[in-house]
Amino acid sequence: MQIGEVAARTELSLRTIRHYEETGLVVPSARSQGGFRLYTERDVERLMVIRRMKPLGFTLEQMRDLLEATDRLDSGEDVTDADRAELLERVRGYEQATYRRVEELRVQLDRAEDFAATLRARLEQAAPATHA
Repeated sequence: MQIGEVAARTELSLRTIRHYEETGLVVPSARSQGGFRLYTERDVERLMVIRRMKPLGFTLEQMRDLLEATDRLDSGEDVTDADRAELLERVRGYEQATYRRVEELRVQLDRAEDFAATLRARLEQAAPATHA
């Protein structure tokens, strides 16, 4: 699929997708005869991983590290038991970091909802009474 369809499916801008290409996170699987970037379903999956990691505060280097680990685990190539254990530990570390960040976001959301409720109560308290 071309970059426009990928952008629509991933809800990422063309500029963002090109940036991820420049940084080596996602490289189009092919180019058309006209030079257009062509992406596969796997490329879209990689972009979705990146899209999910970004708002959680992961750096581009961390994204690259996780993608490398999952690529090696999924590659089907012969990986030693020690390498597999190390790769799984890396992925586990990202899983734990993600859960920590989700908890931090829940706390922030609770505080934001409390603040919104406080503002609503203030507005209701300060609003003039209507007479029927």
